[in-house]
Amino acid sequence: QVQLVESGGGSAQAGGSLRLSCAAFGYTDSRRCMGWFRQAPGKQREWVSSIRTDGRTYYADSVKGRFTISQDNTKIALYLQMNSLEPEDAAMYYCAAARISLPYQVCGTREDNYRYWGQGTQVTVSS
Repeated sequence: QVQLVESGGGSAQAGGSLRLSCAAFGYTDSRRCMGWFRQAPGKQREWVSSIRTDGRTYYADSVKGRFTISQDNTKIALYLQMNSLEPEDAAMYYCAAARISLPYQVCGTREDNYRYWGQGTQVTVSS
């Protein structure tokens, strides 16, 4: 049974930083995309960033230049370094994972592109 567990959420002031982590248990896809989504109250869940097994990264325009996604393939862990936080970044952040068929397949940005999901970690940003 695959389990994704996020951690690292919390509170920060605008302009501050937080680092999210996602640990994968029972997940064995050797060719994959892993990503972060977020959902603010009253809004739809939106894609934030993804990373492919080979390290290729993708970012939503709203976080480009401020957030950095990374991974540890030895233990299948995912990270999101969030700098220059803005109040608009406040949301529940979810880790997601998906198997890809081809090694250079572009990572998806839709929820239905990802099969496995974590329970989320809350990020609060005060102005």
